[in-house]
Amino acid sequence: LQRSQQLKRSAWLAPAPCRLNSGLPMNIGVLFVPQQEAWVVERMGKFHRILEPGLNFLIPLLDRIRYVQSLKEIVINVPEQSAVTLDNVTLQIDGVLYLRVMDPYKASYGVEDPEYAVTQLAQTTMRSELGKLSLDRVFRERESLNANIVDAINQASDFWGIRCLRYEIKDIHVPPRVKESMQMQVEAERRKRAMVLESEGTRESAINVAEGQKQAQILASEAEKAEQINKAAGEANAVLVKARAKAEAIQLLAAALAQQHGSAAASLSVAEQYVSAFSKLAKDSNTLLLPANTGDVTSMVAQALGIYTTLTKPQAVKTQNEMPPAHEDPQPPATEVLKAEQASSS
Repeated sequence: LQRSQQLKRSAWLAPAPCRLNSGLPMNIGVLFVPQQEAWVVERMGKFHRILEPGLNFLIPLLDRIRYVQSLKEIVINVPEQSAVTLDNVTLQIDGVLYLRVMDPYKASYGVEDPEYAVTQLAQTTMRSELGKLSLDRVFRERESLNANIVDAINQASDFWGIRCLRYEIKDIHVPPRVKESMQMQVEAERRKRAMVLESEGTRESAINVAEGQKQAQILASEAEKAEQINKAAGEANAVLVKARAKAEAIQLLAAALAQQHGSAAASLSVAEQYVSAFSKLAKDSNTLLLPANTGDVTSMVAQALGIYTTLTKPQAVKTQNEMPPAHEDPQPPATEVLKAEQASSS
């Protein structure tokens, strides 16, 4: 620590950097000026002219080469210094300055040591610009900070014949405690980003699952709708087929009844169905409604034939009225036919 303080003190107390790269040449009358150099000549102590690169002639004893200016780009190391930011954080910062002599006359007579003056101006400007920014903005706006320092230097160095081309900040040293807090802040920010990304992933997953369930429900409802439509169409077709079959059966039955002996056959079929239905009454239910003459089969058959005769009588009358009389064999009464069949069976 003591050595670092001594180095800083020696850097502050060090003499100004010499801007002359070589010693002053002697006037021997004939001089050769190197490229990218400008020699300032005084005659009897007064500025006379500036020698251009190449062959030049001077008067010995009267002309004297007073200054030698290099027209190349000069790199100056700005020493490390302390600066306080807007949020009262002390920083140790250094930089590099790039200069070029644009006017040898102003650089020789405008200021005693232009490079040293520009270096001091860069340090003061850097401290003032850092005081306008907070610690976080110093790291984010490093390029704008360099540009502001260059503009401030050029405004003052224009009268010195020197132009600042670039200024770059090399290192920014933060106090240890501030560095630890910054590290904790960075870790917290990273955890925050991780949690945000995880929550976004969960949200996207939930959205995808909901979309999948929605599509599945839509497809299931459409399938159920199609199934119901197909089922209804099948039932409708079945009803139509049954109705057509029943209509054809009725037509065939009507055609059969219209033939000879059709009424007798229908009477026999109705009697058989009546007897069969009567025999099944006790199989499906315990409650029975029996007629008074359950033992008389003849009366039951006669009753069934009477019901059929009552239902078919208007149709028979209509048929007789429509059809012309024909000479046919007399048909025996249905009652006599049934009695004869019962006697033969007994």
